[in-house]
Amino acid sequence: MFSTYLQSFTRVLEQTKASHLERTMDLDQAFQKLVEEFVSRKKQQTVYLIGNGGSSGIVSHSAVDFVNACGYRAQALTDNSMLTCMANDYGYENVFAQPFKTLIQANDVVVAVSSSGTSKNIVNACKEAKQKGAFILTFSGFKTDNDLRQLGDYNLWVDSMDYGQVEIGHALLLHYLTDQLSNQ
Repeated sequence: MFSTYLQSFTRVLEQTKASHLERTMDLDQAFQKLVEEFVSRKKQQTVYLIGNGGSSGIVSHSAVDFVNACGYRAQALTDNSMLTCMANDYGYENVFAQPFKTLIQANDVVVAVSSSGTSKNIVNACKEAKQKGAFILTFSGFKTDNDLRQLGDYNLWVDSMDYGQVEIGHALLLHYLTDQLSNQ
């Protein structure tokens, strides 16, 4: 039944965890801090968004929201020619890390979305971005100790092993963030 599914999804969302440099924090507090971080970077920096599969669709949509509703310079790295070139020349595990070697500047923002938090290409990109001094916001799910969750300055983790719940949870969390930023 749909009502049962909805109740299950609501429980998952209520159990979403936020952390800052491995310290757990209240979701409202995390979003308040995230808004402050994004606002402080709005004029000079670019927001880069990365994800695979369904998460790629989520980051593509979110990049539009960052540009249109929030007035940020934002770009989802979803261009087919770029992805296939990087995968061919450097391997799929470096499909985002390689462009970051050229694109990322200190204090840029990386929004990394991975349901499992174990996608090598997302993890490698965050490592590259961290070396360049970027601010990293991660969205993950599945296991609490996933690789991606260890790399973000701020991390939002959806407590579910179900792809659909994690992906929709990430979309909702990103919408909430851009809704808050559009009011600034």
